[in-house]
Amino acid sequence: MGFLRGEQARALAHEELETALWTMGRELERQLLQDHLDLRAMREVPLEEVTDTHGVGHRAVEAGHHRPLTTIFGTVEVSRLAYRARGRANLHPADAVLNLPHEHHSHGLRELAATESTRGSYEEATEAIRRATGVRLGKRQIEQLTARAAADFDSFYRSEERPRADAGDLLVISADGKGIVMRPDALRPATAKAAKATNPKLKTRLSKGEKRNRKRMAELATVYDATPVPRTATDILSGEEMTGLPCPAPVAKGKWLTASVAEEAASVLAQAFDEAERRDPGHVRTWVALVDGNNHQIGRIRAEAKARQVRVPIVIDFVHVIEYLWAAAWCFFPEGDAQAEAWVREKGLAVLAGRAGIMAGAIRRKATCLGLDNPRRAKADECARYLLHKQRYLDYPTALERGWPIATGVIETTAPYCRSE
Repeated sequence: MGFLRGEQARALAHEELETALWTMGRELERQLLQDHLDLRAMREVPLEEVTDTHGVGHRAVEAGHHRPLTTIFGTVEVSRLAYRARGRANLHPADAVLNLPHEHHSHGLRELAATESTRGSYEEATEAIRRATGVRLGKRQIEQLTARAAADFDSFYRSEERPRADAGDLLVISADGKGIVMRPDALRPATAKAAKATNPKLKTRLSKGEKRNRKRMAELATVYDATPVPRTATDILSGEEMTGLPCPAPVAKGKWLTASVAEEAASVLAQAFDEAERRDPGHVRTWVALVDGNNHQIGRIRAEAKARQVRVPIVIDFVHVIEYLWAAAWCFFPEGDAQAEAWVREKGLAVLAGRAGIMAGAIRRKATCLGLDNPRRAKADECARYLLHKQRYLDYPTALERGWPIATGVIETTAPYCRSE
């Protein structure tokens, strides 16, 4: 207030006043916290004895023991009583009352570190925390704080009550895999050996096609409840002739998510089935599995379902099917041709109607009739093979009639029950 009344403040433009008040305001908040901690230290009442976890009594009491605490306002000093016993570490009951962490950084900073590190790199998280609080943390500190924030994650969510599903809600298990470019020291031995045998064009960046031997597969699985919403094929692929709004897709509720590059698909899917059985131990609800078409994932889901004696129909994500149809379309139409869009919709509606095998034959015949050579028709043949080999899991007529989801897009990434490695 003295600064704002003074001549120095009068000479500043508004943005300079903002910066000055922002800095002074943080210092004021830090001082308020420091004063409160000092007041608590003054009011701490000595106890006759404090017993440690081994049952040893600490009777000697000393005042004036201090420890630093770096908070979102800056660093403060915590003073408290120390209870001593010969040959034993000091005990500080006030630390427990304040719920102080073992390290110097407060839980507020730990929460900020965990939040910001999910949005980008650790360097970006460091800069974001500095901008928000004025506290400067190193990259390694951010990484360690983030890891500590997740230390109790698994045990917490194993004990957490899930919202109760409504009667008749579906129980959906969705699985997907994604190749992620890794640091060289994090690659598996065979992949690392293949990566060393290549010669990248650039030293600091991988060019197109050079990421092939530098990835590890991240396995992701999610479990959620959903109220069935019966739909038609035209609700999925609406056209210009459609009037009114399409029927909405099933909405995911009570989402749980796990993702890992350290664990195999079998382990990740086993965890998903554990979560599903936790929600429906008697197997009385309708279970549905959504996958991207990966054979190993499908095999693991079938194995888990058989081992747990539960019926789990498997549906391939329709978005993946559409991508194969688009890839095939460019074998027949020039890039950007509007006819390709109409062709993809026509074939997509046929697949949704349960005619995947027929469409596979039609695509191959079209490539043959146009006289396309092997390189030009490669994507069309790939699409046809996919439709034939996966048609067992393309029973969209049943899925739509019974109100099941047919795409993993209903999953939001901000799932409240999630873990990742």
